[in-house]
Amino acid sequence: MSAPAARAGPVAVGLLVDRVFGEPPDALHPVARFGAAMQAIEHRWWADRRSWGAGYVALGVGAVLCIGVLAEELLAAAGRALTQAAEAVGQRLAVGDLAGARRALPWLVGRDPAQLDESEIARAVVESLAENLSDAVVGSALWGLLAGAPGVLAHRASNTLDAMVGHRDARHARFGWAAARLDDVLGWPAARATALLVALAVPGRTGAIWRACRDDAPSHPSPNAGVAEAAFAAALDLRLGGTNRYGSGEEARPQLGTGASPAGADIARAVALVRRVTAVLELGLLGAWLVARIVRPQRVGASVGGGTP
Repeated sequence: MSAPAARAGPVAVGLLVDRVFGEPPDALHPVARFGAAMQAIEHRWWADRRSWGAGYVALGVGAVLCIGVLAEELLAAAGRALTQAAEAVGQRLAVGDLAGARRALPWLVGRDPAQLDESEIARAVVESLAENLSDAVVGSALWGLLAGAPGVLAHRASNTLDAMVGHRDARHARFGWAAARLDDVLGWPAARATALLVALAVPGRTGAIWRACRDDAPSHPSPNAGVAEAAFAAALDLRLGGTNRYGSGEEARPQLGTGASPAGADIARAVALVRRVTAVLELGLLGAWLVARIVRPQRVGASVGGGTP
């Protein structure tokens, strides 16, 4: 059995465990602890140079790779925490608690929620669900298949570092360059796999998903988030994109999809899509693992008894 096929079963089990039990509290969460440690290091390490930023990334990713070699069976996925946070925002919108929805939104996105109306809050949640499904669930599963626990940890570390320093503001334009580019590279296959899984989960929208990923996604500033968000927009028949306001300024995002503007009720539909995609992924992993288990003994038997008389 090949190494990726052998890992498919444990990776699927890891996703199932996350769906049932969720993630540990921040005080015990390895990604949260890693982020806190790297934030402390940045304060001492920072310099307005790409080379120093590259060294910072090498230190963080190298450290988790070493840990991963010692913990081969570890898989960290964040699907359950992601959907719970989205549902918390949706529930507040459902009862007309716009202020409460704004307070809950920063758990999912970094944009300023102060002036967002219901549609803009819903758009932020749907876009976050798409991007984080690709990063935290599909990406973790994919790199777990390809490289085991070291691959999962390196991917999650690069994603965390990109969120911390991969910004285009004055402080991080050069220092965060390496973190942003590494995250783009490691996230590239996961974003395309996410779009494929979305198409498998919503087969009636396959054509629209393909067109959105082909025509709309390339205009997005992120080569990966644009693909995942375009797939979600088409699958849900929504129109995503617009002006995002952050503490450091505004960013104009291209239109993704041709449907209606998101509403509060669309958050539940997006959460259901996340769960459906995750289920398709789990079934695919388990199927690959079972097929590999069945085929391998047959090949072994053929090689043992297939000699020349």
